Amino acid sequence: MSIRFYPTRHDLDLKTRTAVVEVLSITLATTLDLQTQTKQAHWNVKGSNFLQLHELFDKLATELEDYVDLIAERITALGASPQGTARVAASTSLLSEYPLDISKGFDHLSALADRYASYGSHLRGSIDHTSDLGDADTADLYTEISRTIDKRLWFLEAHLTE
Repeated sequence: MSIRFYPTRHDLDLKTRTAVVEVLSITLATTLDLQTQTKQAHWNVKGSNFLQLHELFDKLATELEDYVDLIAERITALGASPQGTARVAASTSLLSEYPLDISKGFDHLSALADRYASYGSHLRGSIDHTSDLGDADTADLYTEISRTIDKRLWFLEAHLTE
């Protein structure tokens, strides 16, 4: 992935900003992918809990859309250009492909829980990595997102418990 920077007065040096933007770019792609996978579940869920899950999945997707903006704006604040197309997301995302042949609520919940857990793990690793790079602001952004993602994973897993 080629990162394009523009002139900025940001006080983090270019080497640090480059390393942070590399991490943020992976997160941007993965967040976009998780958002579209969550919409896939929203559109295709069936079963006795349809309305509850349909609304939950829509709320989760909307939250992720907000995180996409936060992440892309952080990349821009660091003097780089975010790359957030569907093609970039598909080629860069850390997530596995979403199963397109499922419809039962339980199956969507399980698939999303797997992906939220993977995404949460990436976020926690990115907190440490960006903190080690000396960018407390980006580490704080990751912490903010991580707290919500952990809570959403709990919500998804709560539906999987009998």
